[in-house]
Parts: sequence; structure tokens; C-alpha cells
Amino acid sequence: METKIGLEIHCQLTGAKSKLFCSCSCEYRGKEANSNICPTCAGLPGTLPLLSRRAVELAGMISAALGCTVPEEIAFYRKNYFYPDLPKNFQLTQYNAYGITSMGVDGIMQYGDGKSARIRRVQLEEDPGRLVYEGSMETSPYALIDYNRAGVPLVEIVTEPDFADPKDVRLFLDKVTSLIEHLGVCDTRLEGSVRCDANVSVGGGNRVEIKNVSSFADVEKALRYEITRQNSMASRDIEIKSETRHWDDARKLTKESRTKEEEQDYRYFPEPDVPSIVLGSEFPSLVSRSMPELPDKRKERFISKHGLSPHVAQVLIDNKELADFFETAMSAHYLPREIANWIVNDLMGFVDEQQKEERSILAGLKVTPGHIAELARLVDEGTINRSIAQQVLAQAVKTGEMPSQVVRKTHSSRIDDSDELGRVVDSVFKAEQSAVQDAKSNANAANFLLGKVMAATKGRADPKAALELIHKKLAEQS
Repeated sequence: METKIGLEIHCQLTGAKSKLFCSCSCEYRGKEANSNICPTCAGLPGTLPLLSRRAVELAGMISAALGCTVPEEIAFYRKNYFYPDLPKNFQLTQYNAYGITSMGVDGIMQYGDGKSARIRRVQLEEDPGRLVYEGSMETSPYALIDYNRAGVPLVEIVTEPDFADPKDVRLFLDKVTSLIEHLGVCDTRLEGSVRCDANVSVGGGNRVEIKNVSSFADVEKALRYEITRQNSMASRDIEIKSETRHWDDARKLTKESRTKEEEQDYRYFPEPDVPSIVLGSEFPSLVSRSMPELPDKRKERFISKHGLSPHVAQVLIDNKELADFFETAMSAHYLPREIANWIVNDLMGFVDEQQKEERSILAGLKVTPGHIAELARLVDEGTINRSIAQQVLAQAVKTGEMPSQVVRKTHSSRIDDSDELGRVVDSVFKAEQSAVQDAKSNANAANFLLGKVMAATKGRADPKAALELIHKKLAEQS
């Protein structure tokens, strides 16, 4: 049966510094509960909201980067619903019922291998507060309310239901995250700064929304479970209710939360305390000129200017932290392909999946761009071979020592001195006389002797020089 998946991606505009309608800080994490609030974001009677200009600019960047049309005039509406973490009992958001008044509409974004998804709208709104439970939500006898987050500027990116495969959803989410990292509008490493709700239906049935999913990996898992659940119900002619479900990470399933609200249930109406904002016809071009280099352009530059393969370039730009690390290392020693391969193929092996999921790829590692640049240089100059370099990197990751320090301390520089190599070759010939006789009639057997030389020197021997000495000695004995 046909599967349709649509996404609602919520991105906190941490780059705005203040909340959306007051001057309170948008950095609420780690603060004492209910200490980051004022009468305005607490929703006290008689207070008036004052829209953050910076939040509008950042939301405009996101809209432009997603290929959306940005209107000349925007407006805010009250989305009415009661929930304890909503101090005003309504949310100030954007809505397109009375014309196009959200930050952007009708965008499209390419992702994966030639795939694309349509962006229905990009809207600016305020984040609610947080409910804090003692233990789990199911077992806690009460909920505590922390309004520190209430009013933090949030951009909601709403897609059309253009996805059928949860794997494509994951690729798209990774692309969006990379985009907002490169724009500098959001620190995606902060807990809860980027969240995603997914809407899914099968066979043209009712739409189910999955909320409260903690990570993009879990979004993919939750969608796979929900698609299986709905297909199973449809095959048995069981009605699929239009509802909101939560992802239970412990049991790896979605569970019913509440009946899903319809648009009319929210009773949208224009916010009387925030007049329409005229952006003007020049706003999109002003925003575009202020935008930094975006991931796709950066990938093209990595390929055309630095000679990276498309795959390696993609891995780097998927996470801005990694791409910045690469460029910093390259500024120390211009060995782009070597440095990129060390990062992608070797350094990433020391990063666990949790770090990748949290996009804090290099957190906790003691290796800097300077370490990788020096390692690539040592290999390029022939001071150490790649096998030794991998051991040096492992040591540097643990201790933070520079590669050259590790090489000196462990005496692991390459042996290419003919006298020293000659002594090792002589020793191998004495110990492997049977193999020496084979090598006199079979040239391939010389590689066995080379392996013994490499083992005796713990990989430090220059293989080319060692093989030349082996062939020379074999010729002398023939």
C-alpha cells in the first residue's frame, strides 16, 4: 500500500540570542527553573509583545535557503489550545489562512541521490515551556512546569507528504540540519534545539502524527514501526484513527496519546498586539546577500578546488563541525585529499554513534586540526607509513600528543637506511631459508620475505627499499 509521510521540523533560533517577543535570553538550558522569564513571556495580563528583528532575519535565511517564496508582509496569529506549558493558553505563530503571511512558502529541497521534497511553508513561532516529570511520564504522580523555554523563537518547517521510505526521511533531516548549521541560525548540538514530528498514512487512510521523538534515528525507527502497524491494521480491515502517538523508546513502539486536533480546533485569529510586518520587496535579496556558503556550494568547492571525491565531500559537509575541521587542518598543510581521507576514514572511527547522533562529533577527542594536518604531512614526506600513522593517530586520540611527539617517543619513524635494512633482511634470510629457496624460483614468494621484514621492524621498514634489498640478495645467491 502507498505510504505518505510529511514532516514538521522545529528549529530553535539560538542565534537570535533573545526570545521572540521579549528580551529574555533564548539560552534556558542549565538555568534554575522559572528564572529565565519576564511578565511578557510568562503571559501576565497587560503585557505587550515586541517582535525580535533578528529572529525574523534568521527565519528569512532559512526560507531563502529552502527555496521558498518570501512574502513582502508577514503576520502572527493566535493558535488557541490549553496545555500547562503554554503560559498564555495560546501560541503566537504564523498561519496562511488569510493570505500568505508566514516567512516562506512553496520551497523545494534536493537531498540524497537526486531526490527532492516540497516545502509547504516556513513559519516563525514561540516555543512553549517544558513539563518535567519525576521519573517517567506514565508513573510520575505530578508534573512540574518550567517556563524558561517559553517564548524561545522557533521556526517550523512543514513539508508536503513527499516521503514514502523512512530512510529518505532520515537523509532529508540530516540535510536540513546541515543547512541550518551552515546558516549559523541554530546550535544543533544543544538538546532539543532541533525536533521533528512526522505524519504518516498508508493506503489513503487517516493520518497519524508521531510526536516527542528524541532523535532523528528514532524518527526513522518510529516511522518503520508505525507503517508496519498501519499496514497490519489495514490488511485486517481495522480502522486507523486520526490521532497523535508518542514514540516509546524503551519498548520500540508508538503508543496512543490523544485524538488528533484539526485545524479548526485551534481557532486561529490575527494577533491584535502584533501588527503586520512589512518586509518589503528587497528583503529576500538582502537576506540572500548576508547568507554564508551553504552545504551544496561547499561540496562543489571541495570537489572542484580540492579534488575530493563526491562521497568524501558529502560526509564532510553533512556536519559543519567536520567540514570546518577539514578546512582548518588544510590551512596548516595543503594536503586536501590526504587530510580529508584521514578525517573520514580514520578519525571518524573513534566517534561513537551517540556523538554522531548528537552532532558533537569531535567532542571529547583530544585531536585538533593541527594533529591531522601534521599526520598527513608525516606520511606525505615518508617519515612514517600509513600503517604506523594509524597507530600514531590512536595514541594521539588518547593523549592529545602531536603525531611528531608520538613518533619520536615510540621510535616509529620509517626505516629506509640501507645498512639498517640490510641487517634485518640478512636476519630474515637466515631464519626463513626454505622461503628463500622458493623465492629464487618464484618471484611472488619474495613478498613473504618482505612481510617478515615488515614484522621484524614493526611496520617501520620502507617496503620499496626493503623489497629491492631482498631481490638484490636473492640475485646474489642464485
